[in-house]
Amino acid sequence: GDLVFKTVIPRNIRLGEAPSYGEPISTYAPNSAGAHAYHQLAQEILERNGAAIPQRVPS
Repeated sequence: GDLVFKTVIPRNIRLGEAPSYGEPISTYAPNSAGAHAYHQLAQEILERNGAAIPQRVPS
């Protein structure tokens, strides 16, 4: 149903390290699997709410 998201956030060393450095995964390791998964989740949330989806800028 609509209560569960399709995006799966994988366990990932970079995801565990980012908070230790006081950074979000999107800046600590933007090309990691975890960063991509959280970006996908954000897109899914925006799509469900009918919001415009910003385009990701490659780094």
